[in-house]
Amino acid sequence: MSEAAFSDTERNAVYRVIGERRDMRRFVPDVPVAPEVLARLLAAAHAAPSVGLMQPWRFIRITDDGLRRDIHRLVDAERAKTAHALGERESEFLALKVEGVLDCAELFVVALCEHRERWVFGRRTMPHMDLASAACAIQNMWLAARAEGLGMGWVSIFDPVKLGELLGMPESAEPIAVLCLGPVPDFPDRPALELDRWAFARPLEEFVAENTWPE
Repeated sequence: MSEAAFSDTERNAVYRVIGERRDMRRFVPDVPVAPEVLARLLAAAHAAPSVGLMQPWRFIRITDDGLRRDIHRLVDAERAKTAHALGERESEFLALKVEGVLDCAELFVVALCEHRERWVFGRRTMPHMDLASAACAIQNMWLAARAEGLGMGWVSIFDPVKLGELLGMPESAEPIAVLCLGPVPDFPDRPALELDRWAFARPLEEFVAENTWPE
């Protein structure tokens, strides 16, 4: 084993937090997140890798209750449109709880920064690597939250143009996530969509191949 490897206990903790991370939609109301914990979570997000060290992520903390309600209205409007687009699964989708915007202790909007065309390193042929980098920051925050005993949910059901306008974002910036964060009643042993019988995770073997695309 490499001398740079962590101890068995430390490694087990890393793999455990990865395995027990969940996309949370139900939160315990009126229980705040301590400022020092929130600072650690944001530091974890900011420690994420990014292509060309562009650090394209921007985190906007929503502390205004009226603004939170406005964001919820945007999410709820897109929820109805998504349900309609699902056709025969419309009523099934509407029965799902897909967000906790009004209930969570902390609400963040994550966006890609403006003027991203300035960064060419690593993006000349794959400009979407800015999104990949920001997703790494969100995942860092998600895992850190789970390690702190907090739940987090990534809401992507919103109109990005309308959300950007609501928050006064520059035209070239792009919101990619509404993050619900806070104490939760419990952490289920399986993803919520499995428990709701909406979809089921498939085994790793279906996603790994060697030397060529799998048949």
